[in-house]
Amino acid sequence: MDMNQYLEVFIEESKEHLQTCSEQLLVLEKNPEDLSIVNEIFRSAHTLKGMSATMGYEDLANLTHKMENVLDAIRNSQIVLSPELFDVIFLAVDDLEAMVMSIAEGGDGKRNVMGVVHQLEMIEKGESPVSSIIAEVAAASAVLEKEEMTVVEYDEFEWTVLQQSKDQGFSSFEISIGLREDCLLKAARVFMVFEVLEKSCEVIKSHPPVELLEEEQFDQRFTITVVTRETSDEIKNKIMKVSEVDQVVVIALDLEHLRYAAHSKDYKVTEIPKQETNNAELPTEYDDKKKQAPVKTASSKTIRVNIERLDILMNLFEELVIDRGRLDQISSDLDNQELHETVERMSRITSDLQTIVLNMRMVPVETVFNRFPKMVRQLARDLNKKVNLEINGAETELDRTVIDEIGDPLVHLIRNAMDHGIETPEERLAKGKNEEGKILLKAYHSGNHVFIEIEDDGAGINKDRVLNKALSNGILTKETAATLTDKQIYELIFASGFSTAETISDVSGRGVGLDVVKNTIESLGGSVTIDSKENEGSIFLIQLPLTLSIISVMLVAIQNEKYAIPLSSIIETAIIKKADIMNAHNQQVIDFRGKVLPLLFLKDIFEVPINQEEEESLSVVIVRKGDKLAGLVVDSFIGQLEIVLKSLGNYLTSAFAISGATILGDGQVALIIDCNTLIH
Repeated sequence: MDMNQYLEVFIEESKEHLQTCSEQLLVLEKNPEDLSIVNEIFRSAHTLKGMSATMGYEDLANLTHKMENVLDAIRNSQIVLSPELFDVIFLAVDDLEAMVMSIAEGGDGKRNVMGVVHQLEMIEKGESPVSSIIAEVAAASAVLEKEEMTVVEYDEFEWTVLQQSKDQGFSSFEISIGLREDCLLKAARVFMVFEVLEKSCEVIKSHPPVELLEEEQFDQRFTITVVTRETSDEIKNKIMKVSEVDQVVVIALDLEHLRYAAHSKDYKVTEIPKQETNNAELPTEYDDKKKQAPVKTASSKTIRVNIERLDILMNLFEELVIDRGRLDQISSDLDNQELHETVERMSRITSDLQTIVLNMRMVPVETVFNRFPKMVRQLARDLNKKVNLEINGAETELDRTVIDEIGDPLVHLIRNAMDHGIETPEERLAKGKNEEGKILLKAYHSGNHVFIEIEDDGAGINKDRVLNKALSNGILTKETAATLTDKQIYELIFASGFSTAETISDVSGRGVGLDVVKNTIESLGGSVTIDSKENEGSIFLIQLPLTLSIISVMLVAIQNEKYAIPLSSIIETAIIKKADIMNAHNQQVIDFRGKVLPLLFLKDIFEVPINQEEEESLSVVIVRKGDKLAGLVVDSFIGQLEIVLKSLGNYLTSAFAISGATILGDGQVALIIDCNTLIH
């Protein structure tokens, strides 16, 4: 049976089930006594297991089966929920997501998940996952005893490399590898181990040295020091696949205290808490609401449609619009009443069809927002902060093309809010705040735009610190700094390479992120603004067009040519006299309500042939990019209309200040002006 025909459905449904697992786990973590939530997670895991097995993805099915066993034990009150247990289940979901992504990208969905499977098996047996750390420490101790407590020493250069790697977010490990007693080709096995490690690690040192290892001048055991971004379990599992390797112990190298710690994000070797399971404390009674099974909702009658098919439908619709415009013109020329009525009816039908086609491309921002709760949970643990993420308006819809682009900017802004905005619990308590910080992610419609707000109740933006950093980076001069408003100071953080972080971490500090956010949002025809109060918090407000396929424009004429200017960039239109034009710094300007407004003559920029005499007055479209204004001089205004945006194709990608084109009703092509590029 050919399963490829079901692959796309399998991938989409798997993503939905894993999203449900992630969302419900976060809810369960806050309400551990509500076992109805466990039932929801169990159902999703059970369905995913069945689909995976049917499609032949055994690794996916096996891991889901292990997770399903643990969930079944939880809902039957055989296992008590604990922070360590949540960590293991979240890791399992991460691995499942990685396997599904592998399948979606054309891979086989295989992944080494022995570490997580082992942890789930221990939980299923009633053992704490912490005990695996104890076992790892015991193994490490046995190795050290067997090696007569040999400690690897590092020279100054090696130590500097280790320290710098730590500063850049890498982990350092000492890996003790034991070969079987009957291993004959020890040098060959050493070579294979090095080959495996060098694919994902940087080898810093070996003990004994490489020369002695190549000459087999060692017993059955040797030690390798590496820096990597992988976990100890991932390293161990890779090495254990090398034949004739008998034992592998991976020990995290603690550079600060010159001691060894078992690999764990939440526990130190010397402080492993004992988890006592007291059956008397297990919940025995629940209120009636918690006993009731979740109410089944009616299934919606929907089908999955590939976005490429919608693009084809949109292109066909555009051709229909062009033909409609042509028929309208023919109808006027012939002055036939029956043809008039037919064309009017066709216009109404195509208008309704346009609305339907656009709505088919609209997707709730929920598809982007869904990834953030789990990301915030993990970041909060990494930063030792307590953060509550609140999401409002997830049902707000945006065009699929906008949705695809907005994810990364939002990730940057949320990470920025958590690292720079939200303080540590100790700092918040000292300021009289709740120790748990709050981030509000909100989306809503307004007119033809969607607004997304990212608000935090953290430290806010320190204006003096931003100014000093901008001055030291040469972004602005002291004279200019003295004239800036608070809002303009806040916007300095969008400058390329700007960062106020004292230290570089995995989360921030490298000066990349917010400039990318601003550029990406502006490339979508949107804008981003900041408001902040020190010690109270910050708000980032993103404004986006509903769709990039159909946009509202002002149609203007320059000689015999027609151009379209997006309404989202226009402030107003005006008629000015030539006598009002002034010159300043080799630039023609006008006085616009007390501000100096530069004029850009589009006929010169686009080199339009002049075949008519110029009039004494000029038509000006005043446009904006952020807080910068400019006046675009045109010959006349034609009117406002909605147009279908068409790409110019690969051949004309270098056309200056032109973002695309549209075909008007009479078949004429109008170029769409990119106001952001013009003002820049």
